[in-house]
Amino acid sequence: MILRNVSRTPMRDKILDSADRLLARYGYQKTTADDLAREAGIGRRTIYVHFTSKEEIFLASIDRVVERMVDELKRVLYSGGAADERLKRMLVARILSRFDSVHDYHQSLDDMFSALRGAYLERRERYMELELEAFAVVLDEGRQAGLWTNPDSRAIAATLLHATNGLLPYSLTGRELGSRPEVERKITLVAELLLDGLRRR
Repeated sequence: MILRNVSRTPMRDKILDSADRLLARYGYQKTTADDLAREAGIGRRTIYVHFTSKEEIFLASIDRVVERMVDELKRVLYSGGAADERLKRMLVARILSRFDSVHDYHQSLDDMFSALRGAYLERRERYMELELEAFAVVLDEGRQAGLWTNPDSRAIAATLLHATNGLLPYSLTGRELGSRPEVERKITLVAELLLDGLRRR
């Protein structure tokens, strides 16, 4: 079980914040438990009260990025307004929330995902399911409002997610990632094109 499976505590968040800073500074491979303890200002044993391994710490960090992104999707989903406008804002938020979460250490992502690949892939399906749930709701609302006629909101949601995955930070080099305004411009354009296609269905 992942995401919200362990009660969030200030100490866990302090350790995860330290892990994020060290990922930016040293990368995954070079970061040690001693580095984490020193960065967090705690004893090494305290780390192992909350996490069983360095791998678990960094997987929990990824979980936290996804958790925050899903919270942002739900905030937009329930913010009111037309379904097509909320869908567009959700697509933009999906990319920008991840960009904001990992911008300081995006160059270390390849290193981390390479080391955690197996465990990450097991979690990725659950991450996708959480996103699909939110997008399917707004797609159903849009269909009921007559904005589009798609019969399978989950399939359309999966297509939208796959179509925008190319703008996620781990899919881009540092140069391609660019600045936040540039990423926002790109995802907004992609979202508008996808919505235009969806409305014509």
